[in-house]
Amino acid sequence: MCRVNGEAERFEGVGVLQLHQLFPTVVATTQLPLDPLQQASCMQALLELRGDAEGNPSEGCAWTGDLHGVWQLHQQEPFHALAQLVADQAWSYLDSLGFARSQVALHLQRCWPVISDWDQAVGRHHHPNAHLSAVLYLTGTGSGEDGVLRLHASHQPNELVKGLAVGYGGPIAEDHSLNQSHWDLAPRPGLLALFPSNLQHSVLPNDDPDELRCSISFDFVLTAPEQGGSPEYLAPHPRHWGSLDEPIA
Repeated sequence: MCRVNGEAERFEGVGVLQLHQLFPTVVATTQLPLDPLQQASCMQALLELRGDAEGNPSEGCAWTGDLHGVWQLHQQEPFHALAQLVADQAWSYLDSLGFARSQVALHLQRCWPVISDWDQAVGRHHHPNAHLSAVLYLTGTGSGEDGVLRLHASHQPNELVKGLAVGYGGPIAEDHSLNQSHWDLAPRPGLLALFPSNLQHSVLPNDDPDELRCSISFDFVLTAPEQGGSPEYLAPHPRHWGSLDEPIA
């Protein structure tokens, strides 16, 4: 619009501003069929694995099995079926991103439980030794009272001025969909979430004093297939690796 002789005049052919949301980070969720008996069996097994422990060494931190020698949960009988369901969804996630299954191998590297008592949380972190991560919830009501999973934006290019979207009293509308600093997911039994392992995430405190928050985490790694060449940027299949002995001094 411009002004001619003090009066506004609209240019012909000027259309509505089109917004193109480019380069998205893909987080997938789905509801897995979690049988109540299966759920109870898994919960009992997790509590036995935790034993008398109340949390990680850091004050206020939930108990995470990977720091207590429990990081191969998928190899234990009560969790075989659940791990296979999650692995199937991991393949579907890769399909959705355009991966050709014949050109990659997918490995379940680690699998561990996380149990939050009242007022326990998990600090902001990512999984540097994996490519794709997942979390399956065994408890929750969907209210988020027992502690939501918070996924943090790696950067916010739409704020234009760095830090403006999270600063106090700034000009950007709070929680605007194009300037979000994080996204929260409330647990419920059978809910599965998959996301890139380099995505920063945390777990907010469990505010329900009467409920445990229980979940199972999964880390997947991509390599080249066992047969065929190794595409650029993909590590060769582990069967082609060689373990080196420490040299004798």
